[in-house]
Amino acid sequence: MSLLRPEQQELLFDFCMGLTSPEQSAQAEALIKTNPRAAQLHTTFTNILSPLNTIEPRVCPDELVEGTIWRLKHANADGHRKLDELLTGEQSRRATVRVGFWQDMGRRLATAAVFVIVGSLMITTFRVISGYARQNAHRQMCAANLNNIFQGLNQYTSDHDGRMPAVMASSSTPWWKLGYQGPENQSNARPLWMMVKMNYIKPESFVCPGGRSAEYQKIDPSLIQDYYDFPSRAYINYSFQIQCSQGGDGRIRCSKILMADVNPLFETLPADYSRPLRIKLDENLLKVNSINHRRRGQNLLYGDGHVEFSKTRLVGLDDIYTLRDREIYEGCERPASTDDAFCAP
Repeated sequence: MSLLRPEQQELLFDFCMGLTSPEQSAQAEALIKTNPRAAQLHTTFTNILSPLNTIEPRVCPDELVEGTIWRLKHANADGHRKLDELLTGEQSRRATVRVGFWQDMGRRLATAAVFVIVGSLMITTFRVISGYARQNAHRQMCAANLNNIFQGLNQYTSDHDGRMPAVMASSSTPWWKLGYQGPENQSNARPLWMMVKMNYIKPESFVCPGGRSAEYQKIDPSLIQDYYDFPSRAYINYSFQIQCSQGGDGRIRCSKILMADVNPLFETLPADYSRPLRIKLDENLLKVNSINHRRRGQNLLYGDGHVEFSKTRLVGLDDIYTLRDREIYEGCERPASTDDAFCAP
């Protein structure tokens, strides 16, 4: 049974706290499956942290995060200073053999150990708080992305007599083939990519920092016009509304939600576009949040341009990631009514 390295222990702790990226989560799960010590430590962490599941998560105010981090930095520095003073004092003493030597040495070692433990706890706490601060920053950057997207959409509609961007497609056309580079319009992201090609929106605005894939690399601007669609899912981790109806004037008449963090039903799509898509809802898919923000919620872009972070998928009674009364998805379904929001893929 191999020992765990410090970085592996930290990875397991972050995994239990929900602070890992998708790639780190996969590493942690593989480590737990293959290393009994890792599995035991994961169980221990889970048992210790389980009471936290009963507490409703709340967004920590920025000023409180900054104040706490400042105090931890100074407390940690003070703890190390006191420990250095203690060790320096001990090293300067002459070693003398007397009756209470070992008892006295034991007390001093215990004191030093306390400083080390407290310092470790401070570092761990600092890392946790930093993780939450990082997640909050990702939410704010994600909201800024959606604001940028709305500004581009708003400018486009102003330039095109109030019409939203659209591509030619029938009601039975697939919309799930994100990244397909053929001339057929079989991706619901193509109207958004059209906005990129027309320079209304920068391509970077479609990548939420909380869900950025290791595959993502900045697109060479000289190649943008060569693509029919986003190169892959890595270049857009948001889901755009599926148009349920469209008036003769080209104005969308659908739900109030324009876009949201990526739909959890369609996080992973078939790489082979010739294969059929078939997704059946289960208990998990009916309730899980978007992966972009560690499953803690999703940013929603409303039709009036404002952005909200929601801890649930519901807007009123409507689930924005599913269609009403539908259990199986093959990638060509559309809302039957204007009050059934559906953001995909």
